[in-house]
Amino acid sequence: MSSISDLKRKSQANFAFLQKEIEKSTTQGSSDERFWKPELDASGSGFAVIRFLPPSEGEEVPWAKLYNHAFQGPGGWFIENCPTTKGEKCPICAHNNGLWNSGLESDKEVARKQKRKLSYYSNIYVVKDPKHPENEGKVFLYRYGKKIFDKILAAMQPEFQDEEPVNVFDLWEGANFKLKIKTVAGYWNYDSSEFDRSAALSVDDEELQAIYDQQYPLAPFTAESEFKNFEELQTRLNATLSSAPVQREQYQEEEEPAAYEPAARETRRPSAPVEEDDALSYFARLAED
Repeated sequence: MSSISDLKRKSQANFAFLQKEIEKSTTQGSSDERFWKPELDASGSGFAVIRFLPPSEGEEVPWAKLYNHAFQGPGGWFIENCPTTKGEKCPICAHNNGLWNSGLESDKEVARKQKRKLSYYSNIYVVKDPKHPENEGKVFLYRYGKKIFDKILAAMQPEFQDEEPVNVFDLWEGANFKLKIKTVAGYWNYDSSEFDRSAALSVDDEELQAIYDQQYPLAPFTAESEFKNFEELQTRLNATLSSAPVQREQYQEEEEPAAYEPAARETRRPSAPVEEDDALSYFARLAED
């Protein structure tokens, strides 16, 4: 146990440390330094090279898959993880199904806006980042959507017989991912992104070990603590659909087309380009206005 004399002796050093922490929190906002995200250049395009990494120690799959809901109602914003992530029933999905089956186009439009959104999380190694070269050679978490995941699946399970399947998460026989972003109708488009030829990330096993040791666990993204139970979600939904305002929260991005119909674009357009698979970042800012 520290004595008063020790505390007095360390007080100035502690104060300096706290000042630095305050400066970091005020300049960085709520950003999570574990995450990497590409940026566009002045022309509205973006380019980076990343390498998807294998499962972290103790985990079997190199990605975490998470559904959530994020929409605004008369009572404020509803921002919660969807229990269908774990194969459980969701009151919001049930409510949306009822709206969809009503036969009214107006109800279908509401269901589209309230549908569940999809995000994937993986560990990556940044090979090339022209906008932020200081990120190169480092391990980050990367959140991405269905379009990029489809490209992963296409590489691992190719459509044609003359194409060799590639485990893009493998350190030795995987492949770098060339992330190419274009701005289409105000949204980020990844259609031109592609995997490079299969090659080892490094020929130095010690370097590979160091990269592997920097990886983050993915299990916390889908831990039980990240989900409310059915009754709690129903209560939150009722409050959001009422006229009484509810507390605003931050929420994940990435969206996936609804299972019953492709997602319609929101009528209110962002003033600056955002990711087509990541459009909710724009609506998150609206929630803070």
